[in-house]
Amino acid sequence: MEIIYGTGNQAKIAYMKRALEGLPLHITGLAQAAAAKGVSLPQVEETGMTPLENARLKAECYFKLFGTPVFSCDSGLYLWNHETGKALPREEQPGVCVRGRGEVRLGDEELLSHYIGLVRKYGQIRARYKNGVCLIWSEEIREESMEEALWGEDFLLTDIPHSRRVEGFPLDSISIDKKCKKYFYDMEENQQDDLVSQCGFRRFFRSFLKKYDLL
Repeated sequence: MEIIYGTGNQAKIAYMKRALEGLPLHITGLAQAAAAKGVSLPQVEETGMTPLENARLKAECYFKLFGTPVFSCDSGLYLWNHETGKALPREEQPGVCVRGRGEVRLGDEELLSHYIGLVRKYGQIRARYKNGVCLIWSEEIREESMEEALWGEDFLLTDIPHSRRVEGFPLDSISIDKKCKKYFYDMEENQQDDLVSQCGFRRFFRSFLKKYDLL
């Protein structure tokens, strides 16, 4: 069964394909779906206050455009001082605005510089992604969640970037596993997927398919 993933980020599409491997779903990205239908993609205003609200806005927009099963995800990033456990000030919390607020949208390198600056200002930072997902199968059937099983594990941000970069995931180059103290990119291949709720997404989709007798 084909389902459209409401993102143009190729790294995110590849991650989700790994997460859902073995389930009867064929994931198509936005660009491929738009090209196949011969339509232009609209700009979705992500005005939600939570990851789930933004995921819902995107899924509803793309379902209206394509009229076929679609899902969208969104994340919010939350930060604490690793030494004290105290949350960073509200004005420093990215939340759903990981790449900036309003019309200011930071590119990968700008984003990296910004978070390196926060580490140098506050010391080593503990971070966690809270994720939301909205799946629309038809006009009558939809499922959404922002349960903790979808959230990533806590990790650390450092001000010394790894030499490796993956487009669309700039923060991974300054992300360190809290337990083994390795950069994400020095861990075994795809091992870091477990830190960003791969199992949670798999359970969400499997539960949905089972609920509606689609397995």
